[in-house]
Amino acid sequence: MVKPKIAPSMLSSDFANLASEAERMLHCGADWLHMDIMDGHFVPNLTIGAPVIESLRKHTSAYLDCHLMVTNPLDYIEPFGKAGASGFTFHVEASKDNWQELIQKIKSKGMRPGVALKPKTPIEEVYPLVENETPVEMVLVMTVEPGFGGQKFMPETMDKVRALRQKYPSLDIEVDGGLGPSTIDIAASAGANCIVAGSSVFGASEPAQVISLMRKSVEEAQKIN
Repeated sequence: MVKPKIAPSMLSSDFANLASEAERMLHCGADWLHMDIMDGHFVPNLTIGAPVIESLRKHTSAYLDCHLMVTNPLDYIEPFGKAGASGFTFHVEASKDNWQELIQKIKSKGMRPGVALKPKTPIEEVYPLVENETPVEMVLVMTVEPGFGGQKFMPETMDKVRALRQKYPSLDIEVDGGLGPSTIDIAASAGANCIVAGSSVFGASEPAQVISLMRKSVEEAQKIN
């Protein structure tokens, strides 16, 4: 059985106090810290790069779950490895020609490889990456269009999560976008165990309660399934 992992999205944090925000989330029970890297090209928004990861790493030993919404993920592997990223999740849409090289290089830099897909991308496109001789270790199913926080959860994406969980019982399956108290149950029951949540955690009066609720939802769903 795969462990629940709750990963607050630091994109929703106070960037002027990133280290203390990271500490606050871990104190509230977070397992991972989710870092959204956007290049302004693969997605319209522009966020952070390796220097911010390197700065944050000096203040925390937490798992930094880096989601790279970038056009050329290969260019980011070495700097993110040096910066101290823990996980490196690239988009299948940006890596159709070189994903085998990507996975090998990510692992060689001491990071855990993952692959993400947009809501309209067929789930079948990630199967070869999970079944590869050197496989990805996590699949991130986007439950909103990547690029901006605060979007509405797309329940139709849960069919992909169900297909993945049925096919790969021991795989880490992450969901990202619009996750909170009102949507966690459908994601958990579909088979997601890694939950990214931004505004629902950072905007809550009691973030620890939200994190606890999401963890319990995943645990309860696993008992049923």
